[in-house]
Amino acid sequence: MHTSRNAVLENVRRYRAIASLYRQTAAFRPHQSCSLLDHAREWECLALTELETYFVETTVVCEKQPQVARYTYAPWETSVAA
Repeated sequence: MHTSRNAVLENVRRYRAIASLYRQTAAFRPHQSCSLLDHAREWECLALTELETYFVETTVVCEKQPQVARYTYAPWETSVAA
């Protein structure tokens, strides 16, 4: 499944925003902080997984495309003034 770059970045942004909210809440609720920080880590893992999946898919697509030489070999000619 190919996902567009912008959709992936938007998902990552949302996941990290949710993780940030859990961390902020943990700061104000010390009795629940362990649980809240665990949730924050889960959302961060989702963000990383989303990025990794996108880059793996992109790499596979790039590797399947034929490689075309960007530059062709052309010997340089130099002129020497006598």
